[in-house]
Amino acid sequence: MHSEQRQSPRKILKTRAMLVPEAGDRVMGRTTDLSANGVSVSVPQPLGVGQTVQMRFDLLVEGNVVPIQARARTQYCILSNGEFKLGLQFLNLELSAMTALSRFLR
Repeated sequence: MHSEQRQSPRKILKTRAMLVPEAGDRVMGRTTDLSANGVSVSVPQPLGVGQTVQMRFDLLVEGNVVPIQARARTQYCILSNGEFKLGLQFLNLELSAMTALSRFLR
């Protein structure tokens, strides 16, 4: 039986995301949900679990578009409906990104 591993509540977020693995080419995807600790992204090709990426996506916070740039690590990669669903955990978020995430998740 699968146990829930999420450490904080999630909120639906459907927006474009760009991932750049440390050893690889840029991958474009779409976010599905977001928490203070991480984000789920659907991509066309798989990434290895434990891989570190630089990522970028936009949040709409209090009527303003806020670009989020963050380092993240893949926690899982599963095939779902012809795409790969990644669970990404944020690594050492900058204060501005943490603030924007907190406001978005309210």
